Amino acid sequence: MRDVVQHDLPTKRDVLGLQSSAGSTTFPRFQRFVPRYLDPASRLGEILFGLIMVLTVTLTAGLSVADGPEGVRQLLFAAIGCNVAWGIIDAVMYIMDCVTVRAGKVQLLEAVQRAPDAPETLELIQNEIEPELQALIEPHAAEAMSRSILKHIAQVKIDKKRLTKDDLYGALACFWLVFVSCLPAALPFLIFSGPQLALRVSNFLLIALLFFVGQEWAKYAHSNRFVAGLNMVMIGHALSGVAILLGG
Repeated sequence: MRDVVQHDLPTKRDVLGLQSSAGSTTFPRFQRFVPRYLDPASRLGEILFGLIMVLTVTLTAGLSVADGPEGVRQLLFAAIGCNVAWGIIDAVMYIMDCVTVRAGKVQLLEAVQRAPDAPETLELIQNEIEPELQALIEPHAAEAMSRSILKHIAQVKIDKKRLTKDDLYGALACFWLVFVSCLPAALPFLIFSGPQLALRVSNFLLIALLFFVGQEWAKYAHSNRFVAGLNMVMIGHALSGVAILLGG
């Protein structure tokens, strides 16, 4: 529990050890940096939300852009601007989540330390232990574990820091992941001079990326990768359509 207080659960680590080797991509350091603070589900979620936002923005902007190079520049600024804006939003939300969760932990620790022997305090501890974990052991063993944790909490020193270095690193990981994962969608606007052609190529790349995210998701959901890829493409388009219809 001391580690929980000092290192904080919102600082998510990849418990499956899925870290890419250095030198395998253009950004090897960040490939090690991002998994340190975001677990697989969080990483895929960040990429998915970023792709949906870029798809929504470019499709909406494509309805009213000018012809020729000027229209391409408008789409390029829309795509990059969306990447930056969504990355900043996700980073801020990550920090807010860290602060909120940490405050809840501090409140739990303070409640336990105020009444370390009260039956209701033991119940608080049991509620914090994953139900799946408790189901794996006998009831008396679960209670013994909870009492052991309770005894440790009663002696732990509470760290009331509202913001830590790890929080900022995690926020940077969110921003970096969203920004970089959506960059391929902006490349066609640097290559083609016609806005409609560039938009079609960009949309094709976004569809391919959505399919890839679905396949990666299937690894952790233990489902069919091809079906998951198709489902992610359909979900992405459906959500983008809803955003466009509602003025997003």
